[in-house]
Amino acid sequence: MSEKIRVAIVGLGFGAEFIPIYQKYPNAELVALCQRNEEKLNEIADAFGIEKRYTSYEELLKDPDIDAVHINTPIPNHGEQSIQALKAGKHVACTVPMATTVEECEEIVRLTKETGLTYMMMETVVYAREFLYMKELYENGELGKIQFLKASHQQDMDGWPNYWPGLPPMHYATHCVGPILALTRDEAEYVSCFGSGTIREELIGEYNSPYAVETTHIKFRNSDLSAQVYRSLFDVARQYRESFEVYGSKKSVEWPLIEGKPLVVHTAKKPEPEIPEEVESPDFAKLLPEEIQSFTTQGVYDTDDNQHLSFTQGAGHGGSHPHLVHAFVDALITGKSPYPNAKQSANITCVGILAHESALKGGEIIKLPEFTFS
Repeated sequence: MSEKIRVAIVGLGFGAEFIPIYQKYPNAELVALCQRNEEKLNEIADAFGIEKRYTSYEELLKDPDIDAVHINTPIPNHGEQSIQALKAGKHVACTVPMATTVEECEEIVRLTKETGLTYMMMETVVYAREFLYMKELYENGELGKIQFLKASHQQDMDGWPNYWPGLPPMHYATHCVGPILALTRDEAEYVSCFGSGTIREELIGEYNSPYAVETTHIKFRNSDLSAQVYRSLFDVARQYRESFEVYGSKKSVEWPLIEGKPLVVHTAKKPEPEIPEEVESPDFAKLLPEEIQSFTTQGVYDTDDNQHLSFTQGAGHGGSHPHLVHAFVDALITGKSPYPNAKQSANITCVGILAHESALKGGEIIKLPEFTFS
């Protein structure tokens, strides 16, 4: 591997957010952009001074000057494009979810094992400042014994691109499943999920999925822990919320109910009125190379006339973007495994895929496949 990792970004909607981060990262070189719309491709590439431009993903993969691809394309393309890149000898970073089928997840895991290439699912929540704060408390022993974990992701997806209408809620569940498993670096062993409510008739036929909300219980592997996650996409009145909550024997941390409010930390054995305390989550730019620290609080989509909906609704994804780039590139430079790697990404993603299957079967327990276990 060269001293600098040569990266290409594929998909320039949300993906454009990562361009200046790679350009300033000391061990990366952003060598190419790929976008089907040539006018948009040239507009963005001109703005950032990038010479290599591809409208064909297949042609990009033939380029020997590219070590790794960062995929930011629509959900239905993730699995196939990751598989194509690994077969072409490229390392892969891919936005969530890993894939839309268990079979695609298995093929990605197989290819990383066969080729020695690196795959990382770029899950924003496990690098958001709120999660990193809880992780720091956990690693310092301040939470005590972890007793239970809970997460939700609620979002109104009306008006989003054509593959979203009617999507089963748990098919896009990594933002709440990811932090549940990431805190203790555990794996899901089996799931049971119930669907609740009914979305509009015209939405149901797209995926043959009627549920307004899906709620999943996750049993951890080789652990006494279980967790609950719930997810909604349509016809539920709720402000956008990606939440993660952890309940420990010494301290518990709960996500705010309203966007922009502080976390609530509960401390055991205090007088009852003093148990809860509102805490502003600190920023964790200190964990990053100096060159990209500013990107935890600013990015491409900062102005009112230049905002991507996922970034706006997601409150800037908790400053996670430079952490994701650092985790991926640093793994390639050092030869270490990033989090989440291919198996961990498959475990997280398959929880959602199999949870929806469980809901269709009335909450039947479904085990995660062996290839998702380390």
